[in-house]
Amino acid sequence: KQDRRGDTKRERVLPLLIHGDAAFIGQGIVAETLNLAYLEGYTTGGTIHIVINNQLGYTTIADDARSTQYCTDLVRMLRCPVFHVNGDDPEAVAQVAILAAEYRQRFHKDAVIDLYCYRKYGHNEADEPRFTQPTMYKSIDAKETVRKIYATQLASTGFLPESESEALVARKRKALEDALQEVRDTKRVFEVNAFGGLWQHYRGGADLSVADAATGVDEAQLRELLETMRTLPEGFQVRRQIADGVLKNIQDALELGKVKWGTAENLAYATLLANGHTVRVTGQDCRRGTFAHRQAVLHDSATGVTHTPLLGIGEALQKPQGRFDIYDSPLSEQGCLGFEWGYSLDCPDGLVVWEAQFGDFGNGAQVIIDQFIASSEDKWHRLSGLVMLLPHGYEGSGPEHSSARLERFLALSAEDNMQVVNLTSAAQIFHALRRQVVRQWRKPLIVMSPKSLFRSPNSESQLSEFVNGSFQRIIPDLEIAPKKAKRVLLCTGKVYFDLVDQRKKENRDDVAIIRIEQLYPLRSEELREVLAPYADGTDLVWVQEEPFNSGAWFFMNARLP
Repeated sequence: KQDRRGDTKRERVLPLLIHGDAAFIGQGIVAETLNLAYLEGYTTGGTIHIVINNQLGYTTIADDARSTQYCTDLVRMLRCPVFHVNGDDPEAVAQVAILAAEYRQRFHKDAVIDLYCYRKYGHNEADEPRFTQPTMYKSIDAKETVRKIYATQLASTGFLPESESEALVARKRKALEDALQEVRDTKRVFEVNAFGGLWQHYRGGADLSVADAATGVDEAQLRELLETMRTLPEGFQVRRQIADGVLKNIQDALELGKVKWGTAENLAYATLLANGHTVRVTGQDCRRGTFAHRQAVLHDSATGVTHTPLLGIGEALQKPQGRFDIYDSPLSEQGCLGFEWGYSLDCPDGLVVWEAQFGDFGNGAQVIIDQFIASSEDKWHRLSGLVMLLPHGYEGSGPEHSSARLERFLALSAEDNMQVVNLTSAAQIFHALRRQVVRQWRKPLIVMSPKSLFRSPNSESQLSEFVNGSFQRIIPDLEIAPKKAKRVLLCTGKVYFDLVDQRKKENRDDVAIIRIEQLYPLRSEELREVLAPYADGTDLVWVQEEPFNSGAWFFMNARLP
């Protein structure tokens, strides 16, 4: 919201986080998020934290919940003020709230209010806290309520007579009871209003309810953007590997019409920026890319000064360009992915991308994936176009860095809640990223990113595919005549190229290989159309690089006859 308003001083939008005491000290995501406080890609100019400190984590008392004196001692890492205040004193609470807000506005730092209070009824109204905290609840049972304490104080000073405070209670209680009765009488259902404002032009719902948008781009503009991407400031020196790699790839795209993966990805960002869309990319080492394929931010090899080619698009095209942010994140997955999901909720007209260094790094963010991303629309009534790039593939990196757990995302896929793709060409990543913004349908996009394919000639695409092409959910085999085929192989991802290589070695012309580029939502009628030319009784085999109990096998087997 600050970025949308151009609030670079971070003064017009106040971030407020409300915590429980047990969660504040006990949940690792709190520490991850606190570490983001003053980092360039994540700072909000200070957040006010209110800790509802009722001294219980369900039935766990403070002695079992933390090793520190206060539940707020975690914020010593930021050296920000903590105001410990008695929840039974409303005026003190109000004074502290004002003080925290003024501190945040003046110093642009976090401030914490430790609201020291208690739970009248334990964990909830049906709980019996006296099972586990009998002595504490003897004290609580003997206490007057906060309202009663304050009313007595006001009456003793003559500020508000007791009769007036009781009349105030009666009026408020009657208003609540009237509202309850109205709901019972009218059976009114209050819908969450989550699709207004910025989101009124976008939609979720079923995959088949929207057509795939045209994502091709005029060749003249593509060439102009490629020229911008390879233009360096005068005297700027780059390392030989970059000159022979990323910059050479851009030159090949211009001169030979051959586009590699990294060039295609940057070109997708460039075309969106040229049309005024925001593009935000974060993740560990994402500026250069874990596999050095992106190099979105170049460093002068002599001075260390940086140059970001995609920031020069507006000047090259002589028109305003969209906001481009790309940040190397700290070594955090849960906190950072949660941040990007939140950012995407206020950025329907832009592209928000989080890249895992290796796909298995997503394991550290599984709570965000399960609780928020996969259930964004159905559970939280919020649309999100967040993109997750998860490098995946069995190429000798060992068990730690081979699998992005494709099967896990497919298990989470239901009700067209998100998109899961495993792509094999540069043109496909270009169209997939553009489709995420160009069409009005907003769902999270999970990309099983390659590793070896970043540099492999196998994944190269012709520039013409970026002009006239579009995203292909399924890519048929155009090399093998259907009448000759004795077997049809279905696969996804880079294993396709292993199969093609083996087919060439054996000089076979009776095995067709079909690529499932989008695994979910899977349009069964499209698959039937691709399989229709093959004779009944032809062997249909699923092939994958993952082990039998991983990958897409069980998911696909449940959907194929």
